Amino acid sequence: METSGGAHSIWELVCHILFYEKRFLMRFLGETANEPQAENNDSTFRLPTETVENWKETKQEYFYVHRELGKILAKSEQEDLYRQIPGEDHSLVRELKSLALHDAYHIGQIVFLSKMQGAWAGKRSF
Repeated sequence: METSGGAHSIWELVCHILFYEKRFLMRFLGETANEPQAENNDSTFRLPTETVENWKETKQEYFYVHRELGKILAKSEQEDLYRQIPGEDHSLVRELKSLALHDAYHIGQIVFLSKMQGAWAGKRSF
């Protein structure tokens, strides 16, 4: 699953980020029975069958989950974020802080890989 040199591909990184964002979303919604499961952290990088259609679906699902997280967080009250996660010894807000750092780290990897592949615009307008 890892590319040469031990680095994950962009798609693998997106799958990994998506796993943890979906898990947080399900936990926030109180749907822990529906949260994604993984054998271990390495398995969260696992790709579906590598087709263009599956890559499109992975991206669509990531954007959907990310937007849904933004919507629910924008509407949430402080007490919503300080709820204990069932079966865990911490609150949603602690997990959200960890998720933000986690996503930033892996998105940085995606940007770096995109630049190495020449797929990142050299000049940004923002």
